[in-house]
Amino acid sequence: MAQKIYYRIGEIARKFEVQPSLIRYWEQEFSFIKPHKSSRGTRMFTRKDVDRFEIVYHLIKEKGMTLQGVRDYFKKHYDRQSLDKLQVINTLKHTKELLGEVKKVLNEHRKDDMADV
Repeated sequence: MAQKIYYRIGEIARKFEVQPSLIRYWEQEFSFIKPHKSSRGTRMFTRKDVDRFEIVYHLIKEKGMTLQGVRDYFKKHYDRQSLDKLQVINTLKHTKELLGEVKKVLNEHRKDDMADV
C-alpha cells in the first residue's frame, strides 16, 4: 500500500481482501480504530488506523480469535503504549517489505545492465 496521509475504506478492503462492511463493523467494535470522516461522511483512515486494523485482522482472521477474545486480549495485555509499540513493529515490517521491493528492482536493473555488456 503506497504511503499516503489518508486511505479510503475501499483501499483498505482491497489490501486485506475483505468487504468494506467488515471494516465498518470492526470500527464499531474496537474504539481504537477511529477514521476521520469528511464533511460528506467519507471515512478517511490514517496509517495508524490501517496498522490497528491489521492487528485486529491478524488476531481474528489469522489467529482465529473471536471478537470478544480480541477485546479481552487487549484489556488483559495491552494498554495504549503497548498498542503504539505494535504499530511501530508494523511500521518496521512495512519498511522491510519496501526495502525488499527496492532490492528486487535494483537487482533487476543490475541484471539488465550486465546483459548489455
